Amino acid sequence: MKFIETLDELHGHYGVPGAASTEKEAAWFIPEYRRIIEASPFLALATAGPEGLDCSPRGDRPGQLVRILDDRTLALPDRRGNDRIDSLRNILRDPRVALMFLIPGSGNALRINGTARLTADDGLRRSFEMEGKRPRTVAIIRAETIYFQCARAVIRAQLWEPHPKPDLPTPGQILAAMTRGTVGGPAYDQEWPERAAQTMW
Repeated sequence: MKFIETLDELHGHYGVPGAASTEKEAAWFIPEYRRIIEASPFLALATAGPEGLDCSPRGDRPGQLVRILDDRTLALPDRRGNDRIDSLRNILRDPRVALMFLIPGSGNALRINGTARLTADDGLRRSFEMEGKRPRTVAIIRAETIYFQCARAVIRAQLWEPHPKPDLPTPGQILAAMTRGTVGGPAYDQEWPERAAQTMW
């Protein structure tokens, strides 16, 4: 197998992107992009650090997922999760971030590249309070490039089409296999819905 090794080879293979691929890029939140951000309940947050890369799912109610602070700045609260804080540790050592917003029913995604800093400002955390619980930190993200991604990937994946429930290993089964039964198992799966409900925010 021969691999592509140079930028010249790569550009020669793909050619020059059309205007629709390049003119959509903005350095601030144009009104159309603001509407997408405010309607989105889900994003993937990509970060990089000394140990490698991380891509973390973030979900919340539309309007609560992130808050637009100004034409180039977002606030992203850190809701309850697995406490690994991989993304947060990366941001402290390498502020570069990439976000991809998705909206159920829409084929287009919105992508933002920029830099982030973390704050535990009490007033800001309080403003994101849900059901009496505040995020422990908030990422302040400064956007550098913003653009929409066309719908082809979502269409190919049939992401929003009805699908039968997949036959996949459960979290309890995965944990049991990884730990030879010392963590996880059927009890983990049975307790998960109630545990999630109690720790959602």
